[in-house]
Amino acid sequence: MERTLDLTSRDDIRRILLIKWSALGDIIISSTVFEDIYRAFPDREIHLNTLPAFRHLFEQDPRFKKIISPDIRSGGIHGILHWLREIRGNRYDLIIDLQCNDRSRMLQSLLLLSGYRAPYRVGNRKHFPHNIYPDVPLREIQAIEIQRATIKAAGIPARTPRPVLHISESTHQRARELTRKHDLKAHTYAVFMPGSQAGGHLKRWGASRYAELASQLHESGIGRIVLIGGPDETEECERIEQACGDWLVNLCNQTRIQDIIPLCQSACFIVSNDTGTAHVASATDRPILVICGPTDPRRVKPCGDNVKTLQADLPCINCYQKECSHHSCMKAITPEQVISCIGFDQISACKSD
Repeated sequence: MERTLDLTSRDDIRRILLIKWSALGDIIISSTVFEDIYRAFPDREIHLNTLPAFRHLFEQDPRFKKIISPDIRSGGIHGILHWLREIRGNRYDLIIDLQCNDRSRMLQSLLLLSGYRAPYRVGNRKHFPHNIYPDVPLREIQAIEIQRATIKAAGIPARTPRPVLHISESTHQRARELTRKHDLKAHTYAVFMPGSQAGGHLKRWGASRYAELASQLHESGIGRIVLIGGPDETEECERIEQACGDWLVNLCNQTRIQDIIPLCQSACFIVSNDTGTAHVASATDRPILVICGPTDPRRVKPCGDNVKTLQADLPCINCYQKECSHHSCMKAITPEQVISCIGFDQISACKSD
C-alpha cells in the first residue's frame, strides 16, 4: 500500500479507532487533530482508545461513539488481553495511531498476529504495522506538528488551530457558581497556574515570584487574581495566597479539569508554568503566557496563536533535568519581564471598574 493515501472519501471506511493514551498535555494537544478527523469523517463511527485516567474528558464528547480504556500500562497481561479482545470485536476499518510508541506498535502487531487486520493503519513513520505514514521523515519537534503530518498522510486536512474539548452544561454551571461565589466578573481577572506535577518541580517559576507578579498586577488595577491547580500544587498555591490579600482567589484543588476552560474563557489572560493545565486553558482563545526553564518552548508550547512563551537566555536552558543546584533558568525571569511580555494594552483592558 502507498505510504500516503486520501482516505476521506472511501466508502469502505465505516468505523475508525483513534489511539492516544497520555499524558494530560499530550491528550489535550491531540484533541486538535481529533477535531480534524471528526470533520473529515462526519458520518462515520469514531472510537477513542485512551487510558482510564483520561476517560472522563471524553465520555460526553459527541465526536466519539465509544471510549475504550483498558489499563494497558499497569494492568499486566490482563490489560493487554482486554485491549486485544476489545479491538478485535469492534472490527475497525481504519486505525490512527497518535501515540506511536513501542507499546502501541506492539499491541497492533499482536492484533495482526492474532489474525485481525484493519485495512488502513496510520502512523507517524515507516514502522510495522503502519501501512500509511508521511512521505518524508518528520523532523518537527513539536508534537502537534508530528500529529498533523500523520493525519495529512491519510488525506485528512489539518485545520483546527487549538484544542477542542466539549464542556457539559453541568460544568458551565459549576464555573458560574464559582465566579459568583468569588465575585469574578468576566474580563476583570487573570488566572495563574503556578504549579506542576511533583516530579517536575523545576518547571515551577516559584511562589514568591508569582506572589510578586500578582501584587504588581493588582496594584495596576486588576481586581482579582485566580489560582488554579491540583493536589500536587496545593502547598505552592497556599504560599502565594499567604503573601497576597483577599483579592487573590485560591481555587487550587477545587476544580475539575473541565472547569478550567469556562473559568479561563472569562479571564483577561493566563500565566502558567509548563504544565498540563496550560494545554487545557489553550482550548480557549484567551492570551496565555507560559514560563519555561528546563523544558524547550518549541516542544512544550500549547497550541494556538494566542499562546506565547518566555524563557531566560542562558546556556543551561532546556536541560530537562529533574534536580538542579541553582535553578538559574527560573530565577532569571522577573515579574517585570512577565508583565512586559503580557503587554500593557492587555493589562489595561483587564482593569476592574
